[in-house]
Amino acid sequence: MGSFSIWHWLIVLVIVMLVFGTKKLRNVGQDLGGAVKGFKDGMKEASADNAAADNSKPAEKVSGQTIDVDVQEKTKS
Repeated sequence: MGSFSIWHWLIVLVIVMLVFGTKKLRNVGQDLGGAVKGFKDGMKEASADNAAADNSKPAEKVSGQTIDVDVQEKTKS
């Protein structure tokens, strides 16, 4: 009872096609595909921009300074 069989999903698909029509479903599919493609292109551009920014940034040199700190345990209150 918890899961649906393939026949349940086919009936749901037929009802959705009757309610919305195939033209509207096709337009929704095209819009969704275009959004996914735009997202992928944006991710590629962002990673390319990050790689270019990382390569152009000069490496920072670490000086020989020592930082003295006291370690304290965190107690539960």
